[in-house]
Amino acid sequence: MKLAIGCDHGGYELKLEVMKHLQARGFEVTDAGCHDSSSCDYPVYAKEVTSLIQKGEAELGILICGTGIGMSMAANKEAGIRAALCHDVFSAKATREHNNANVLCMGARVIGAGLALMIVDTFLDTAFSNDERHIRRISYYS
Repeated sequence: MKLAIGCDHGGYELKLEVMKHLQARGFEVTDAGCHDSSSCDYPVYAKEVTSLIQKGEAELGILICGTGIGMSMAANKEAGIRAALCHDVFSAKATREHNNANVLCMGARVIGAGLALMIVDTFLDTAFSNDERHIRRISYYS
């Protein structure tokens, strides 16, 4: 599976941890930036990741900033993107099963690396249910 990952300065260190974990699991990961902890604007990197998904160059994306809020707001402005802010494993599982989310957003200042990796694994290992009710609900905003 091809993944795209991006962050702003607030999420840079956690992004490195997540990338290392994903590569160890055998995922092909495109790093859409940022590439250091210098102050930067999160919408730039949200757009980079969502563009890769829209072009079919990545199946799923992960975005990390200080809270995850800005990234999720920016990502959800893009056509075909269903970004979910998750700070717990249950939400990561539910958003894949029920919402067919294609972008996971997290806040590096909200959760630690251990929990973040569990959330990432749950998000990536959970499939969309394909239940008619969920397909119908998603169709309202797709």
